[in-house]
Amino acid sequence: MPNFDFKFALTRLSLFMSKEEQLLEYWRELPPEAQDKVIQFAQSLKPQLEFVPQTPLGKKLWEIRQRIVASGAPLLSDEELEQELRERRGGWREVD
Repeated sequence: MPNFDFKFALTRLSLFMSKEEQLLEYWRELPPEAQDKVIQFAQSLKPQLEFVPQTPLGKKLWEIRQRIVASGAPLLSDEELEQELRERRGGWREVD
């Protein structure tokens, strides 16, 4: 009985597989830690759409936001922002 070269057969078969199928084959052979690294790497390759303000006010507000982010100060959540607006507009206040 002649020896069958499985590795050669898989290599030849991969010529007919899509890139997605090839990636899935490699993925299945990886331990969970390596799979996590692959996910992180794939996420890093995805292009991040950068916001480009269209108006002078938008540009000014974006610059302010960028300075806040660069300073390390945390941005307000939606709820925190609503509370800040209420307080500044004379709305609800906590009594001391």
